[in-house]
Amino acid sequence: MAARDLQDMVRAILTSAVYEVAVETPLDRMTQVSARLNRDVLLKREDLQPVFSFKIRGAHNRIRSLTPEERACGVICASAGNHAQGVALSAARLGIRAVIVMPTTTPSIKSRSVARLGGEVVLFGDTFDAARAHAEDLAARDGLVFVHPFDDAAVIAGQGTIGMELLRQCPGDIGAIYLPIGGGGLAAGVAAYVKFLRPDIKVYGVEPEDAASMQAAIAAGRPVELERVGIFADGVAVRRVGELTFALCRDHLDGIVTVTTDEICAAIKDIFDDTRAIAEPAGALSLAGLRRHVEDGQAPSGPLVAVASGANVNFDRLRHVAERAEIGERAEALLGVTIPEVPGSYRTFIRLLGGRAITEFNYRYAAGHPAQIFVGVKLAGGDREKQQIIALLRDAGHNVIDMTDNEVAKLHVRYMVGGRAAHLADELVYRFQFPERPGALLAFLDGLRPDWNISLFHYRNHGADYGRVLVGIQVPEAERDQFHACIDALGYAYWDEGANPAYGLFLA
Repeated sequence: MAARDLQDMVRAILTSAVYEVAVETPLDRMTQVSARLNRDVLLKREDLQPVFSFKIRGAHNRIRSLTPEERACGVICASAGNHAQGVALSAARLGIRAVIVMPTTTPSIKSRSVARLGGEVVLFGDTFDAARAHAEDLAARDGLVFVHPFDDAAVIAGQGTIGMELLRQCPGDIGAIYLPIGGGGLAAGVAAYVKFLRPDIKVYGVEPEDAASMQAAIAAGRPVELERVGIFADGVAVRRVGELTFALCRDHLDGIVTVTTDEICAAIKDIFDDTRAIAEPAGALSLAGLRRHVEDGQAPSGPLVAVASGANVNFDRLRHVAERAEIGERAEALLGVTIPEVPGSYRTFIRLLGGRAITEFNYRYAAGHPAQIFVGVKLAGGDREKQQIIALLRDAGHNVIDMTDNEVAKLHVRYMVGGRAAHLADELVYRFQFPERPGALLAFLDGLRPDWNISLFHYRNHGADYGRVLVGIQVPEAERDQFHACIDALGYAYWDEGANPAYGLFLA
């Protein structure tokens, strides 16, 4: 970005109208995290905004800039949550009509919140892309002004006011600032402001490993569209970043950190332990990246700042977070272990683990076969201790496979141990992801030929917008092409898990 353009962006940030609806949020020291990491860690509390997210800043700054004629027309946006609430609140304060298009998979807590704020909710499509296309159609048909969630100069300037507050709240030494990236509006605005005034401060973006759209864009030299993105951190599940946000992030970020779902869950737990606040997955993303950098020895010296970007989370998602937080902290190992199917083997195995706490133990008797055990072990020494346990068990003659980072094992197999079937022919095993809406599971089953026997099925609702299924289907070799055509026609994301070791050990 040219110097003149950067100056214009900083000027827009300094003159932003966000404080008509937004508040200046505190910068809190994370006492427990700081002590554990031996670093000074600060948390910018955007979860304390009126809509529990930073999105109100950009939405209001954009809507506030509308001409009288545009205000009379009304505004429209597409969003599954935080941007929608920001647009609805801003429009209500200014007396402007607001239409909010949301995917039909949007949790009811979010659609109700938008309606309560005065937005006219339109549910359309299973995905954000479908909702956005419908919103653009409605905007053209009804003359509404489309309010983009990130790729708009006024939106970026509104989000950039967070950088203005940070430098005022922490005028001394700052080593680095970590920012979540979805479409890139927050990272672009804050990075532009901070680098203009304090180029000595490192600024990093943080993305989930399965939704790293800005990292892909920077690698390609232009915005690119990912084939699919993970949906756990739904607030940043963006397949393609914006043109404006890409240019700003490319020029002003010092790098991008990617993190796993488990690391995000661990960061949610960290925020709760220090503040008693519950961040949404995207809201804890920047802290997860900060932790990753510290643990990898890549964080610069000086205080480290993470932005808690939001707290709009469904309560029922917390069970999934709790299950995965220990793994994200490297405080639990999940292992598949083979032991002899003879009396006393279980006792001998437990003795090998010493005084370590067992967090999970799944086993089912299988006559004539070695016993396959799915075991969770509490760790005090992280990955080093896990490797010591694996070596100990292998030295005792046991076959051990590390399942700690195996998604199928963590999502499905841990709940299905003992489901082995003898003499099962032609079984294929696939993992599917489909929109979580009434009738979706039935539609999935109806899409398969009735003469293909379902030999394995596991589904568990994790409180997300998407359901996850692990299914085994008996399909003769001659009909495999028909099967693949059939599942392609379903339109759901899917993965072949037939070679997954978790399946081979416990279910095949």
